[in-house]
Amino acid sequence: MSIENKVEEVKKKVNADEVKANAAAIKEKIEESTKSRLKRYAKKRRGGVLRYPLESLTDQTDYLQIDIEEYVPIGEGYVTDPGSKNRYVTGDYFGSDRAGRRSASRLSKKPLINKGTILLPIPSNIQDTNQVEYGSSSLNGLAATGVSAAEGIMLTQLGGKQDPFGVQQVGEQVQKAKASVTGGLGSDAAATNALTKFLAAKAVNVFGANVTFNQLLARGNGEILNPNMEVLFNGPTLRNFRFNFKLTPRNEKESQQVKLIIRAFKRNMAPQAQGGSLSSGNWFLKTPNVFSLRYRTGRKNHPFLNRFKQCFLENCSVNYTGEGVHTTYDDGTPVSMNLDLTFKEIAPIYDIDYDAKPGSEAVGY
Repeated sequence: MSIENKVEEVKKKVNADEVKANAAAIKEKIEESTKSRLKRYAKKRRGGVLRYPLESLTDQTDYLQIDIEEYVPIGEGYVTDPGSKNRYVTGDYFGSDRAGRRSASRLSKKPLINKGTILLPIPSNIQDTNQVEYGSSSLNGLAATGVSAAEGIMLTQLGGKQDPFGVQQVGEQVQKAKASVTGGLGSDAAATNALTKFLAAKAVNVFGANVTFNQLLARGNGEILNPNMEVLFNGPTLRNFRFNFKLTPRNEKESQQVKLIIRAFKRNMAPQAQGGSLSSGNWFLKTPNVFSLRYRTGRKNHPFLNRFKQCFLENCSVNYTGEGVHTTYDDGTPVSMNLDLTFKEIAPIYDIDYDAKPGSEAVGY
């Protein structure tokens, strides 16, 4: 290889190294810029009050107040006590007592970011539904006897008695189960008949015959085992609230408020791009903000209507042709819009929630 060719190869190698170094430096700068931007974004908070319509609120005016608040995770314990205060509607002093007194000239003219209050008229359809889940359960006599026998063996073993393999306990529990079956069915013959049909159903099903114990009893004796059916409590449920608002801005200021209100709901219900630590990159998303809802009368909570726990905004739907026709003002604002919001409470309702504020007020939750 000539000297000239060697020189060219060295130049190419040097240039390639420089390109790699420059690319690495650019990548590092972009990552630092992204971290800096996300850091500012994560801490960004801009509050204020938005209101529709613009009319002044008096001590007799009823309205719906919606406070935007940061979501607080449960933490390392993973569970909260029923009725825990960190799942109550809280709100700050300003949001609770002064939002309704803010004049139209002092309403926010900028978007609300991770904080703020929105005041809307009382919806036309106000209702709440409290629901608890129940389900039917069956336990016939044979199954109940088996459960009792199994419990007896387990309790004996847990009691620390000297029978490591449980032989004696099994024998005792089998005798008790036999006595229980005989007593429940009335006689040894009835017990033998029931047990025989039970075993026969299990045996014949090995050959693909889909026969149940009760079917054999019904065919042979004209009876079935008493299912001892009972309705049992399954658990609480979470409430949903759906509101529909007709927005018809009548002037430029009201148009601006409507635009900011829609934007506030959309922005603060969205998952936050800065999740986890800044060094986690795009691996995580942060939980969206929560909304605290309250029916208000002037400067106080409504004296009758229901209370809310903190909610997530599940759905925000806007129909920009509220009258079925696309009609706008000169600045492009639609003449009529329908705003549909669906909230879901983040915690269920318990009895002790009615013993402290805000559950103890009016009809409570």
